[in-house]
Amino acid sequence: MSKPVVAIVGRPNVGKSMLFNKLIGKRMSIVEDTPGVTRDRLYADCEWSGKVFTLVDTGGIEPQTDSEILKFMRDQAEIAIQNADVIVFITDLKTGLTASDQDVANMLQKSRKPIILAVNKADSVGDPPAEFYEFYNLGLGDPIAISAVHGHGTGDLLDKCIEYFPDETDNGDEDEGIKVALIGKPNVGKSSLTNKILGEERVIVSDMAGTTRDAVDSSFENEYGKYVFIDTAGIRKKSKVDDDIEKFSVLRASMAVERSDVCLIMIDAREGVTEQDTKVAGIAHDAGKACIIVVNKWDLVEKDDKTMKQEEEKIRKDLAYMPYAPILFISAKTGQRVGKLFELINKGYEESCKRITTGQLNNVLADAVARVQPPTDRGKRLKVYYITQTGVRPPNFVMFCNDAKLFHFSYQRYLENKLREVFGFEGTPIRVVIRQKGENG
Repeated sequence: MSKPVVAIVGRPNVGKSMLFNKLIGKRMSIVEDTPGVTRDRLYADCEWSGKVFTLVDTGGIEPQTDSEILKFMRDQAEIAIQNADVIVFITDLKTGLTASDQDVANMLQKSRKPIILAVNKADSVGDPPAEFYEFYNLGLGDPIAISAVHGHGTGDLLDKCIEYFPDETDNGDEDEGIKVALIGKPNVGKSSLTNKILGEERVIVSDMAGTTRDAVDSSFENEYGKYVFIDTAGIRKKSKVDDDIEKFSVLRASMAVERSDVCLIMIDAREGVTEQDTKVAGIAHDAGKACIIVVNKWDLVEKDDKTMKQEEEKIRKDLAYMPYAPILFISAKTGQRVGKLFELINKGYEESCKRITTGQLNNVLADAVARVQPPTDRGKRLKVYYITQTGVRPPNFVMFCNDAKLFHFSYQRYLENKLREVFGFEGTPIRVVIRQKGENG
């Protein structure tokens, strides 16, 4: 099940980012910080009272504005709102209730999402001042006084958030099929590929409106099985907002990845792997999702009998951290090789769910250790006692040894490669955790 999403929204300069940084930096343990967001972190996976969720920071909402940048920030906030399970609406005690606050409140109420009203900059301990009570006029229930600077009231705020989280036992979408996220930078052909697939398949079960304005979940069935394609539309570039565009393309990709079983990492054949491509691919890899590298617009590339091999070598070099991912050269426009995607999707999903018995794993481990002796340091040799699988999607393993400090990265990579050599795991990352135990344990 996907992690709940909490979106922090409000007009500009009320302290949204400060609250975000306070929560993820001090009051919570960060489970996973999203790769690729280099300047302002827009979202992070956090934990509170045993609940793991995604916290999203948004640009300030200015309902009435002619500024292109402010309009863009408002649009992106709306995307986060539509994707959120809970909305935290931040206001400013020192400024007091404004007409813009009322406009934002009206917009939020249309979302029909749970809204928690937080009045920031209540920095003094004790009962809030009289100005605090005017925020009841927004009609959003009891406000919570907080201080993003000092952290006052943030525990109460988070307690309120988790009251609205979806039931963890809700697995009602299990029968929908394999969920496939199409991710990549804008204009790489994600929507074109979705349209080509849906247009050519004869048995379309349904088209469902997605969770955000920029995404549509398309559910359908063919001879290969049932699928839900999650298309994350790109944003057209505008002057002065390129940095925001890059951040939010990463944000949308991450939200799609979170809900998916398999990720299609789409690359423009004419451009090759760009820095943005590596960031988006890194999200899928770090999330442990099965991945397929889809090189689109192959019909527009001048080529000979060596071009495909040369391009594959370049991609392998640029995305060296995911050698497990198959590469497929396609044209969403002409349909070239699009049909081959389904076999790769099925294979990647099956491999990510694969379980290996402890006996089989330890047979491979014993053979690998016999072929290449574990490293030594100052006369002490690494001993690898045994290995067991602890989870799937992706496959997770634990290796027990005598001294974790002796377990050099290169030897761990060697053992991981042996696991892949014997058991496959094509299309999926695997996770190996090293644990130390006593000589006699």
